Amino acid sequence: MNVQSGTVRRVTEMPWERRGVTAPGLPVLPHGVERHPVPGGGSRAVPVYRGDEVIVLDREGLQPGELVIFGPDRRSDAAMLGATGTGRPAATIETLVGGAPSGARVLRALAAVGFDIETGDAVPVFADGSRPGDQAAFTCETDGLLICAAPGGPMRPDRQDAPTGLILYIRRADPGVSKAAFGPPDPLADPLRDINIQPGNAVSFEVKAGEFIQILDVQGRECSDFQAFSQRALDKGLEREIDPTTTRSLMGRLYPTPGTFSKFWTADQEPLAEILQDTCGRHDTFGLACTARYYEDLGYPGHVNCSDNMNAELAKRGIRPRGGWPAINFFFNTMLDDTHALGMDDPWSRPGDFVLLRALTDLVCVCTACPCDIDPANGWNPTDIQVRTYKAGEDFQRSTGYRTSAEADVEMTKKTGFHDCFARHTRDFVEYNGYWLANSFPSVGTIGEYWAVREKAAVMDLSPLRKYEVTGPDAEELLQTCLTRNMKKLAVGQVRYTAMCYDHGGMIDDGTIYRLGETNFRWIGGNDTGGLWLREQAGKRGLNAWVRNSTDQLHNIAVQGRHSRDIMAEIFWTPPTQPTIEELPWFRLTIARLGDYSGTSAVISRTGYSGELGYEIFCHPKDAPEIFERVWETGEPFGMQPLGLAALDMMRIEAGLIFAGSEFDDQTDPWEAGIGFTVPLKSKADEFIGRAALEERKAHPQRRLVGFEIEGGVVPSPGDCVRLGKAQIGEITSAMKSPILGKVIALGRVAVTHAEPGTEIEIGQLDGMQKRLKARVAAFPHFDPGKERVKGNYD
Repeated sequence: MNVQSGTVRRVTEMPWERRGVTAPGLPVLPHGVERHPVPGGGSRAVPVYRGDEVIVLDREGLQPGELVIFGPDRRSDAAMLGATGTGRPAATIETLVGGAPSGARVLRALAAVGFDIETGDAVPVFADGSRPGDQAAFTCETDGLLICAAPGGPMRPDRQDAPTGLILYIRRADPGVSKAAFGPPDPLADPLRDINIQPGNAVSFEVKAGEFIQILDVQGRECSDFQAFSQRALDKGLEREIDPTTTRSLMGRLYPTPGTFSKFWTADQEPLAEILQDTCGRHDTFGLACTARYYEDLGYPGHVNCSDNMNAELAKRGIRPRGGWPAINFFFNTMLDDTHALGMDDPWSRPGDFVLLRALTDLVCVCTACPCDIDPANGWNPTDIQVRTYKAGEDFQRSTGYRTSAEADVEMTKKTGFHDCFARHTRDFVEYNGYWLANSFPSVGTIGEYWAVREKAAVMDLSPLRKYEVTGPDAEELLQTCLTRNMKKLAVGQVRYTAMCYDHGGMIDDGTIYRLGETNFRWIGGNDTGGLWLREQAGKRGLNAWVRNSTDQLHNIAVQGRHSRDIMAEIFWTPPTQPTIEELPWFRLTIARLGDYSGTSAVISRTGYSGELGYEIFCHPKDAPEIFERVWETGEPFGMQPLGLAALDMMRIEAGLIFAGSEFDDQTDPWEAGIGFTVPLKSKADEFIGRAALEERKAHPQRRLVGFEIEGGVVPSPGDCVRLGKAQIGEITSAMKSPILGKVIALGRVAVTHAEPGTEIEIGQLDGMQKRLKARVAAFPHFDPGKERVKGNYD
């Protein structure tokens, strides 16, 4: 731990809790404490005052920090923090000029007050290493501006020094100068309007085509009814507003989302606005804005309501009143139960969650802060809504909020390092675990992409896979404890597919573990839960191991198909100590460079998710365009095509490869998920998490994953019931019409008593009884059960 001022009074964020109800997404900080996340490789500038306590927390461990403070006289001296400085803040300067958005904001803040970072006096934090959760504290001796940096450059794919985030807490000496507990966050840009709406009120306003509207839930769990009218129609004496029914019908969704299906429409099918960003992801288009009758029928006559508030505002603009306004009810949590009844519960929105709309024509808008305090619509506690508008031309990217866990900060949807390369071939992108991924390539077609892999070669972006660097003297012990496979048998340079389970035997995730060295591993899974679980277990067990997220530092494409080896061999050079592409066995990795020994660095593994010979290429995002261009240029003569998620799903079903949320969840054990081979109970003698439960489950199995062959051409849907007579014996998890097999196939889970191949069953649709698809249990994988093609045997 570095030099500190005084004793660290730890800052602990606690979830909101009241009488047995906890809300992890609503963190509670001690009175007078502010929280400022600092991104890995980024920085943050915060005003401080004499007597304030500055606490820096390392979330993941081994992340150095650097503090610089400037006083009112524009002078920097580490003594202002009660610390000994080291002079010029080289790490902070490098971070600020490195191109990160956070650095640009800090540089603007410094320029605005005339501070010269070159004259700063650096205070190192965690210079001698740190554990996850370590904190360092300093006390401000003067008013000033504090810069906190989490330095770190691009991580080479064969290194494990990914920069990770810090948290900067400010415990104010005078809590009165602190931001409100849940004040509105900073604007996205300079706003044209910045309006606070107290609960039980509404505002109307005009926006021009191309301008942006941000509707922000300041304190969380608050609903806002929104409606917009075409100004052009109003000028003609017509009222044409957003029609929720038309919007749902044209978008094919309960409500629009950022991306392809994003627009709000009038009954005349004119698009009025599109949603560009959404950090909440849960809204309503079914119910009216709350009405006087709603409250009257519940025994609350005279209760203020959104419809009357909207009428009062819109009357100023000559728009006729309604008894109840159809509206887009942002943040309202509507549910449809099994009896087809509409219900509600607390909103999903957290403090600061927002939606950002772009006007597609000139609009008159109205927006409310709902006053409902008699049910969970506003979490029983109505609070304020902030409305901001921004000028046309602002560079706001499409985004859906993503959180690595319920407690985590929201992250906006990112573009992978390969995104622009694939965007030249398609506009059909979908949000996938916090990134935009290509779903299909219309000029090729999903079937064309599929056949390219089966017969030639294709390339796909798989960058959203979660990567965690597991390092330290106890790294092997940690993984031996948390994974089902035997890590003691994993050689350096080897890759192993494995399951990760909870104590009760339910799966956390499946994934691959890469061994880069004796004490160096890389976990690659489908979501962040696995990496967070590893870090939690390392802390609980007191292991000398670190688990750090490197997803943003390591992006990857998959080159799959019978020609993949030839393509890769033309592109990559490997040193004599590493296997060449031609020598690389299945489930092994090699350290390679593009072209020759001086080329761009990459890690290549002979792995994939297609059921074909294939490789994955891992590189830093800055190097992604260069690597893609070489792959594409070399692959074109072999007939290479781009590959999207839709075609990949077809191939993995044929190959019997499982997918989280389909074939497994935390109630499913590896045998029920069809990957019992990842649990070597006999050859792995060591204890691991879930072992006792898995031994019991193996001895007394209840369900088994099987294949199905379906008569006819109807493709069942995931969740369709599997029946033997009237009894339900299982359900479908995935299904498709196989181009190469010429029939409809499926994966599903059934009772072990009916899991033998050849068992005649029926798949129920509609209510499960009125429509049946005849089928039989089949062995899986349906395609290439001997894995000959994956092994490269195409003869």
